[in-house]
Amino acid sequence: MPSGLMLSLGAWGIRRQDAIWRDEAVTYDMAHRSLADLWHTLQHVDVVHGLYYALMHLWFRVYDVTLGGAFGEAVGLRLPSVAAMTVAAAGVALLGRRLVGRRAGLLAGCTFALIPVVQQYAQEGRSYAIVCALVVWASYLLVLTAARPRRRLWLGYTALMLAACLLHEFAVLALPAHGAAVVLARLPRRVLRAWLLASGTVLAGLAPLAVFSTRQSAQISWLMWPDPLQLLTFAVLAVLGLACARVRIRSRGPIGLRALGIPLLLLPTLLLLLLSHVEPAYVDRYVLYYVVRVRTARGRRAGAAAAAAGRAGPDPWPAAAVGGDGRAGAGGAAARQRPSAQPGQPGRRCHRGRARRTRGGRAR
Repeated sequence: MPSGLMLSLGAWGIRRQDAIWRDEAVTYDMAHRSLADLWHTLQHVDVVHGLYYALMHLWFRVYDVTLGGAFGEAVGLRLPSVAAMTVAAAGVALLGRRLVGRRAGLLAGCTFALIPVVQQYAQEGRSYAIVCALVVWASYLLVLTAARPRRRLWLGYTALMLAACLLHEFAVLALPAHGAAVVLARLPRRVLRAWLLASGTVLAGLAPLAVFSTRQSAQISWLMWPDPLQLLTFAVLAVLGLACARVRIRSRGPIGLRALGIPLLLLPTLLLLLLSHVEPAYVDRYVLYYVVRVRTARGRRAGAAAAAAGRAGPDPWPAAAVGGDGRAGAGGAAARQRPSAQPGQPGRRCHRGRARRTRGGRAR
């Protein structure tokens, strides 16, 4: 059900009158270059998105000859993001079921699909939805591994986090959040050692891209220190999440709701803010996966209220109100959150009709 809801919401109005914005136009241009031309371009610009452009190149080779004539270019740009957020919603639901219960997972996945910023990036032809899905599923594997340490689960976690980081470097900021979850849950040292090994592997795999991309740092020279509204929004969500974390919810498994949820909400954004002191780099979509934890805030309170009303049945709705790793609530807070730029606002719309090819690809 959560996947179906996310798929329906993502597909609804996906064309947007065939208008795409600047970064989507860059995606279209890069994806339609030959691999040799794409490789040459990445030597000079946008190497951080190289893997995403290569994947989109392969996608459009199939889409253009099958569905492109019927649905158009804008739909082709956004379908992978819709699919990714659909997979992310399924991951949130499974994580909620694992940590709290079946109904918790159901409500977690559904409420995740209703977050405005999730719906926004589900309909954007960039890598952020895919990165979010990978981090969600990596979090799920971390929870599974904590309960049943298996080498194949650690390999899966490592592969998912490495893929997320190669698609967008700032996905690496989820690693400290996962590490904090392992420490806060007081897991055995062998689990901590295994996580350190997995994280070291991810960092080693990311290092060549990170080093090379520093040569292209001028691409984000337009970024500024976060404005007061962005800081206030994060502060409100952080306070709300911490306040609602005080509600007692019984968790299943070694890693609990607080242990995973609070670090995932706070650490990636805080680290990005600290990085911005060195070089401005804060854009909320760079750590989009933090909304996974935003679902906790109001959900914990709803769970407590429902628990006070009645506790009938082995898997009551109080737990169901707490999504994922504590993701289910915060609908109100998320709904009030202003995305950095909504589709169709000034500055986002590039053109109508056929996508024009753009040179240089200054997209981040």
